[in-house]
Amino acid sequence: MQEFYNHYSFLWISIGLTIAAGLVLLTQKPKSRDFVAFGVIVAGLLTAWIFLHPRQTPLMNDARAVQAMIGTAGTPVLLELQSPY
Repeated sequence: MQEFYNHYSFLWISIGLTIAAGLVLLTQKPKSRDFVAFGVIVAGLLTAWIFLHPRQTPLMNDARAVQAMIGTAGTPVLLELQSPY
């Protein structure tokens, strides 16, 4: 369950910001430009979610295998991480 909250924390934060902005908008006398600004906020959050949401990578299975090796037997493990950059 913790992993779900970590992966989707951006989504929870953006929903909270959207609700807060909507409440502020509706508690005052909204004008058309207020609705446009609210639409821009929502569109910006949706665009950010499309580009930033977590995706399955080809190396995900390798990471799970490494986690399984570290978690078993209680022996020390030396990890060497490399990057192609």
